[in-house]
Amino acid sequence: MKKELNSPKAPGAIGPYSQAIQTGNLIFVSGQLPINAETGEMPADIKAQTRQSIANIRAILEEAGATLDNVVKTTVFLADMELFGPMNEVYGEEFKKTYPARCAFAVKELPKKALVEIEVIAAV
Repeated sequence: MKKELNSPKAPGAIGPYSQAIQTGNLIFVSGQLPINAETGEMPADIKAQTRQSIANIRAILEEAGATLDNVVKTTVFLADMELFGPMNEVYGEEFKKTYPARCAFAVKELPKKALVEIEVIAAV
């Protein structure tokens, strides 16, 4: 059985998908663009965008009573691999040991010309 999770503190879906789905003890959070839900704005630089994407993930996880500590797997999509270093710096500040498993790679383009998008799987 699956349950849809939504947070008003994260931007709404821009297509036919859910912010997150919980099934059993797993939460699958859709890729989060670095959009501030209150303003609709996106920060300009990669560090601020990474922080915003993670803040959106945190808000969605809170809807299920979870935190970033529950995250077991992340996928990071970057507009350019040159952005990996600064993204990784912020990522390391936001996620604590034991770090989630992670995959990070560059894509041709992200929605709304974002520099980063992050999706996660969490276990509760």
